[in-house]
Amino acid sequence: MFVLKKKTLVYILCVILCGVFIGACINVSAGAVQTEINSDLPVIVIDAGHGGIDAGVYGVNTSVKESDINLEIARKLKGYFTNAGFECVMTRSTQAGLYGTTASGFKMRDMQKRKQIIEECGADMVISVHQNTCPLPSKRGAHVFYDNNSSTSKELALLIQKQMNLLEGGIASNTALAGDYYMLKCTSSPSVIVECGFLSNAEDETLLVSEDYQTLAAYAIFKGAISYFS
Repeated sequence: MFVLKKKTLVYILCVILCGVFIGACINVSAGAVQTEINSDLPVIVIDAGHGGIDAGVYGVNTSVKESDINLEIARKLKGYFTNAGFECVMTRSTQAGLYGTTASGFKMRDMQKRKQIIEECGADMVISVHQNTCPLPSKRGAHVFYDNNSSTSKELALLIQKQMNLLEGGIASNTALAGDYYMLKCTSSPSVIVECGFLSNAEDETLLVSEDYQTLAAYAIFKGAISYFS
């Protein structure tokens, strides 16, 4: 487990306090200012799920693409990490997918490319951003998934889930869940999938298409991740 030095942790806590004021009170978008990379800090990989012809799920009323919301939240999340001095890598920074061609097997090629990026940058933490769907339209709120064979991933998931549950409009009773997913098993570093809400639920959809809520969701993920390192 990557442990931060006391001086570094104090610095990050100051950044968090500033972020509360700037992000919540002034509503300045994350990522406007980048600080110099601190070599004492871990490498964070932010994985915006889907992309390109793989849109993921769609909003029940707006037909918004999951892939677009994933990317917006991932960009804001990167802003928080980079402003805190972390080295931050995004697997996908545009609306395009990572599969190369649309020939058969593009989904697996896409995931393998994400794994390659994670390995090549020496990731100390991987956070995949997604949106959920369910046949029951009443199902709503965030769920964070982890590999049940990784105690560090479970710890990270529990901390992020706690912050997501505290969001205005969040579901306080939701719990982190074990999941058998490729992105959770492609690295030995702590890795989670954050399903920020259900696009099959009209209330969640209204929140998730809002830039303000996307900023709050990104900040909640950031706070959970920072508390893991402390």
